[in-house]
Amino acid sequence: MIIVMRQDASREMAQEVARRVEAMGLKSHLIFGEERTVIAAIGDDRRKDREKFESCPGVDSVMKVLAEYKIASRETKNEPTVVQALDLKMGGGYFGVIAGPCSVESEPQILETARLVKAAGAHGLRGGAFKPRTSPYSFQGMKEEGLKLLAAAREETGLAIVTEVMTPHHVDLVCEYADILQIGARNMQNYHLLQAVGECPKPVMLKRGASATMEEFLLAAEYILDQGNQQVVLCERGIRTFESHTRFTLPLASVPYLHSKTHLPIIIDPSHGTGHANLVPAMCSASVAVRADGMMVEVHPDPSNAMSDGAQSLTPTVFEQTMRECEQIARALGITLS
Repeated sequence: MIIVMRQDASREMAQEVARRVEAMGLKSHLIFGEERTVIAAIGDDRRKDREKFESCPGVDSVMKVLAEYKIASRETKNEPTVVQALDLKMGGGYFGVIAGPCSVESEPQILETARLVKAAGAHGLRGGAFKPRTSPYSFQGMKEEGLKLLAAAREETGLAIVTEVMTPHHVDLVCEYADILQIGARNMQNYHLLQAVGECPKPVMLKRGASATMEEFLLAAEYILDQGNQQVVLCERGIRTFESHTRFTLPLASVPYLHSKTHLPIIIDPSHGTGHANLVPAMCSASVAVRADGMMVEVHPDPSNAMSDGAQSLTPTVFEQTMRECEQIARALGITLS
């Protein structure tokens, strides 16, 4: 159930309604929009008495939310959510660009990459310090030392740091260094981890699981939102199908579909979505054309010697060319690259 406040309703009126929701044994979520404030009442339907709220001061209407994902739904908040970390913005007409290597490998590697992607126009730096790998014998990341190198790159360039957190007990550590916490595809339904990042003050980027439906994807986001963290970005990184010409199948139709269902920003990961560097530039351009809210691209100064995912990583030169093409499309559509 959602309670929509009148445009002239005060913040105190909304907080009083939220207190009444809590008094009924329900969980309340206050969502302050540009035009209206909405209170989402989450919990047992038998406790939801609409008539008790319709007469409250400042209330305009009380409605039932049909979608199972209550807080993420456009029924609850129709205007798009804008997620910002430093100069990186995603959503509401802003197209955020995040670029960098799959893994942090050394100080020279991450600092050189940060300088180059910054010069090309990116506002976010990606880089894995903790790496979930299919084989236990593959490079697992530099861990906290890698986080320190990412922080050093931010200090020099001003780029917002996006890096993966893999377990609940790493959340506080990663929060110390990162600006956006990434939940990888393998952990999309790790509910304890989703709840842990939902309690932290940093934005969260949630990647779609390789076999997840849209409903499951949105419900995973709901776990984060339900803990109070409203700064959630959805990332389409491709799903597993019968096709073998790409690493995964990247369904760009996810973008307009998700925009019709949720107010959360949706970005594209064309590197994992294709697995082949020669396919990435075209999919970057396509992500702007379908009005995604951003993209996350793997860029490495020497892809042939990368410790992970070199085959899908762009060189800095190709990334710079890709950015110029994306800027042309963005200008035509009235989209701001950030």
